[in-house]
Amino acid sequence: MGEKSQYAILRFTKHKAGPAGALEAHHERRKEQYASNPDIDVRRSKDNFHIIQPTQKYRREINSRIKAAGCRTRKDSTMFVDTLITASPEFFMGRSRQEVRAYFTEAVAFMEQKVGRGNIFSAVVHMDEKTPHLHLCFTPITKDGRLSAKEILGNRVQLSRWQDEFHAHMNKAFPVLQRGESSLVTKRKHIPTWLFKQSADLSKQQQAIEQVISQIGVLNAGKKRDELLQMVEPYFSQLERHLGQMKKYQATIQYLTQENISLRSQIKADNSTQKELELFTLKKENQQLRRLVDSIPPEVRKALREQQKASRRAKGQER
Repeated sequence: MGEKSQYAILRFTKHKAGPAGALEAHHERRKEQYASNPDIDVRRSKDNFHIIQPTQKYRREINSRIKAAGCRTRKDSTMFVDTLITASPEFFMGRSRQEVRAYFTEAVAFMEQKVGRGNIFSAVVHMDEKTPHLHLCFTPITKDGRLSAKEILGNRVQLSRWQDEFHAHMNKAFPVLQRGESSLVTKRKHIPTWLFKQSADLSKQQQAIEQVISQIGVLNAGKKRDELLQMVEPYFSQLERHLGQMKKYQATIQYLTQENISLRSQIKADNSTQKELELFTLKKENQQLRRLVDSIPPEVRKALREQQKASRRAKGQER
């Protein structure tokens, strides 16, 4: 199934009643065209399937449940929650339709345990985008008949517990999965600005180094080699430190990349396009940084290693 980490992903979006119609049109594929989401292949929409089929319009589903429970509502009440469930793209590679269905059926079973079957009014799996994903909508009605998304979803600590329980449930059937993160769980849902800047600075140095490499010829090999060595030595120490720092955020980068793919299916996903562009740029820059090592002439790499050894020996003697 591939060597990359595979994450189970659970994400909540709270809504008032207003967006219900727009979300229904999107989730249930009631539109003829989807200009805002070019990833939707309408030719494959026939492959979408429900695990829980709505019996009426979303707005009526919401109102009827709230009315039946006798809930008190306010203008700022969360009337329903759109739950996005998916996994890393690698998880779905090579899996049959039956296996994909089994994954999302397990996910719905987990949600039924957590929020109650009676609160869920739609659970539809989209197979017509790049990565299969489930949209499950429910009214956040408590067992004692109150409308309270805050109580059901909870604070950051409780949301982290949601993730633990979701992973434990899904991991029983699919042991390959690792624990994903909800975008509501932790503030560490971004890559630090300094890491982007550091990557951009190294990319600029890389361009200068590549220019010198391209100018190396028979007549100027010695001079250019020395110039290149002076540029490469500090660059490599910075690059080594940067790639080490990147490893610390690899899981977050992978999760956010997948989250951005899923966000395309959300109505008015805040800054998702910008975030995706930034992540794409960061990943591309770092791929280029790694490739630069192979483009440096062997004799320069050898000289660099010798300089680094001499530097380490000198530091050891100083101590």
